[in-house]
Amino acid sequence: MTETALAIVHRVSEAGGRALIVGGWVRDRLMGRRSKDIDIEVYGLPAERLRAVLEGIGPVNAVGESFTVYKVADVDVALPRRESKTGRGHTGFDVHGDPGLSPMDAARRRDFTINSVAWDPLTDEYVDPFDGRRDIQRRRLQAVDASTFPEDSLRVLRAVQFAARFEFELDPATAALCRAIPLDDLPSERVWGEIEKLLLQARRPSIGFGVALQLGVIERLFPELNALVGCPQEPEWHPEGDVWVHTLMVIDEARTRIDDLDHARQVAVMLGAVCHDLGKPSTTAFSEGRIRSINHEQAGVEPATAVLDRLNVHTLGGFDVRKQVVGITAHHLKPGMFARSKTPVSDGAFRRLAQKVDLELLARVAKSDCMGRGGGFDCSSMDGFLERAHQLGVEHAPPPPLVLGRHLLSLGVPPGPRMGEILRAIYERQLDGGITTVEEGIAVAREYNPR
Repeated sequence: MTETALAIVHRVSEAGGRALIVGGWVRDRLMGRRSKDIDIEVYGLPAERLRAVLEGIGPVNAVGESFTVYKVADVDVALPRRESKTGRGHTGFDVHGDPGLSPMDAARRRDFTINSVAWDPLTDEYVDPFDGRRDIQRRRLQAVDASTFPEDSLRVLRAVQFAARFEFELDPATAALCRAIPLDDLPSERVWGEIEKLLLQARRPSIGFGVALQLGVIERLFPELNALVGCPQEPEWHPEGDVWVHTLMVIDEARTRIDDLDHARQVAVMLGAVCHDLGKPSTTAFSEGRIRSINHEQAGVEPATAVLDRLNVHTLGGFDVRKQVVGITAHHLKPGMFARSKTPVSDGAFRRLAQKVDLELLARVAKSDCMGRGGGFDCSSMDGFLERAHQLGVEHAPPPPLVLGRHLLSLGVPPGPRMGEILRAIYERQLDGGITTVEEGIAVAREYNPR
């Protein structure tokens, strides 16, 4: 509890109201997990009186004035809400704050019983009208109210990510509700919000993907992933089973390799793991008694792009996540191919690959791809690939060009297509190691533009 939250609870009580901590903070407290987001519901005080009380504590920001939600420092404070469905989608509700609502009626609007428990810090009393504590103990996700649960289709995706994050089983009746709920009203940003939590906050995201498959979410929202189900693989190299099973194993492996990355790069690695084999369904065939998926890496670019479009994922924090996911998909076999090459792979090949994808992120997904098979395969070549990239200084980007347009201008080359051709030719020689200094580059430039 923060000092602000405690002050609110006490001030509300002094004003004749009752403040209860609600939602995820209470759930996490009961599960022994840390939670930073504190939500308070205030009973018995009208909106104008509540705001006056809060203004005595600190600056108040009305983030939901129409249904009375105020933010004070790090705490969200609201009146219990009445909701009535007025249209499709998660925004199709008419919402009103009602300080006279009972805690039971307020809790009834929540999605799952584990999120319906309230806590009174002054009395240390739990208000638990729907047995959420029991469901936490038995590790079960269950809808609070079967009649209102289907009104918000986002709850289906919340079931998916909660099942993975908490490793809870989904109640069969709730699962049946989820399967019957249309998902075509969900905007991409809402879908991505839940998928992002699944990928980054679950220890084993595969649990959520498995639930999503059972609920029809994969079939309805991600047909590119659904095509992986039942797509065969050569048993010698993939003893684990079909491409769907393999992909889920890769996702879990990737999750173990991102904690030291910033948020955008975590997203790139996880989405790279999700998309890396999307080209297999269209390329898999039986050839000479074996199952092969020739050129599935490049074939995966189109379905990977479709998934990214559906999630509306582009740039995060200035980092081009989309480029990296597409690059990982198109080149995820390169680290292994470089290691198995019968002839030494040139420095230039590494530098050119670095133009297309971050080699460190690529190596992390490639290592996850190798490990996500079972069978005790030797995956050390991915580490050697990354070590070589580090030695060349291209683990995150190709080398910057040594010769620039201003150098050619000084040699009398006018701006235009010819200048571009010369710069590209010089840079290609630089990538091959034939040019290592600006002076060497300018000397080569004179060969293209003798005076």
